[in-house]
Amino acid sequence: MLRSASWKDRVGLIASYGGLGMIAAAGQAPLGWWWMSVAGLALLMAVLPLSGSKQAWAARMWLAGTGYFAASLFWIVEPFFIEPEIHGWMAPFALVLMAGGMALFWALSGALAASLAHGRARLVVLVALMVAAELLRGWVFTGFPWAMLGHGLIGTPLMHLATLMGAAGLSLALLLAALAPALGREMPQRLLGAWIALGLFGLVWLWGNSQTELPPERAQVVRLAQPNAPQAEKWQDDNIFLFFDRLLDQTEFPADPAPDLVLWPETAVPFLLEYPSDGLWMMADAVQVHGSDARLAFGVQRLEGDRFFNSLAVLNTSGEITHVYDKHHLVPFGEYIPFSEWLLGTPLGGLAGQALRGYSPGPGPALLELGELGNALPLICYESIFPRHLRATPRPDWVLQITNDAWFGEVTGPFQHLAQARLRAVEQGLPVLRVANTGVSAVIDARGNLTASLGLNEAGFIDAAIPGALPPTFYARFGDWPILGVLVLLLIGPVLAGRISRRKY
Repeated sequence: MLRSASWKDRVGLIASYGGLGMIAAAGQAPLGWWWMSVAGLALLMAVLPLSGSKQAWAARMWLAGTGYFAASLFWIVEPFFIEPEIHGWMAPFALVLMAGGMALFWALSGALAASLAHGRARLVVLVALMVAAELLRGWVFTGFPWAMLGHGLIGTPLMHLATLMGAAGLSLALLLAALAPALGREMPQRLLGAWIALGLFGLVWLWGNSQTELPPERAQVVRLAQPNAPQAEKWQDDNIFLFFDRLLDQTEFPADPAPDLVLWPETAVPFLLEYPSDGLWMMADAVQVHGSDARLAFGVQRLEGDRFFNSLAVLNTSGEITHVYDKHHLVPFGEYIPFSEWLLGTPLGGLAGQALRGYSPGPGPALLELGELGNALPLICYESIFPRHLRATPRPDWVLQITNDAWFGEVTGPFQHLAQARLRAVEQGLPVLRVANTGVSAVIDARGNLTASLGLNEAGFIDAAIPGALPPTFYARFGDWPILGVLVLLLIGPVLAGRISRRKY
């Protein structure tokens, strides 16, 4: 335990375990060094004391988890520097609290593994519990399944395992590869385990490479308009109409074939939906260039009574709003302050809320029925990190994500968010069209490939046909239940084997 160690030993433990966690984080976008994740996790399992107490395991796993999440989620400080003179002082506290809080899931896994099993069987139990903790992390306090270990496999052929068992299945594959060498008692056995893991990874890699068949594209063309509106400039008086005019110009730019639908990003317009002045007519005129049947989907804030919503609306060329979708899964402390109404008598807005009262949640996932364009499932920003939202409605034809990744900075956050959109496409076998204020806007086919994209901090637009959808994947049909069954088997086997062994002796 850390309490009984000298200060030098404590520093050594903190550096070693925290450092291994940081190495494991190298798999996250934009680096995507999944092999570094395997190496970091394999070393972690090699240095964990097989006979250590549950307190020792909890402490060591917490240190490793803190290192992992500090490296993976350091973009969390970016929103605090949009207005540094007001919120900047909170940035280091946010990172420390986020990393330390997320690491509690690793600590819990370590403590339970030490309680349930002994010897090397404890490592098998630990793997199962870490994957279970990642699933749990997607639900506790509304959930935050960002920086799952398996996200390191996005962009590799191995990500196609997600068609079977989702992101948790990718995490399990990564952890099992790291576990294999640690199960050996002597070096030759450990090397054999490493070679076996490498061989299995190679076979899955080849299988993933074979997953290339795609259905034909839809005939309809969609334009993704990206204004490149940095968050610090977006709502300045001199810029409000600059970015709006830029979107109008991008919308009406002629093309052959003309787009049937134009997509604008989250909170794209400088007015409330109920008080547009001439805004909607200007937008309708811009999209009418492409024909009387063209439409415009855009992010907008709206007011209903005394409640504000972060919404997506669809506009036709007559200036009529035909569809409205309200974001239902809000960002805690970003779009609302949890329990503020109960504590203070009034709901307080978070960093992202333009209204002082913050946003209210919408009723839940819903499809946009767009005629020949098919049925689209709208997701606003943060909602795309939750796989369950893509299974909460009848199966759509494609997924429409609008987002404002300017909140996430320019180093890691936008790329991690994009990677998760790719994973949603693979899990469901559905194309995803995502449009962002500052990037990365992209067309993602049902295999998770980027067929077109507009990079970070670029202004422009993409015209692309809507990719076709695959038949429902195994994961689309059964969700996380199969992976839960696998985890139960991984837990029961070593625990029962250990109890039987102790009874014999």
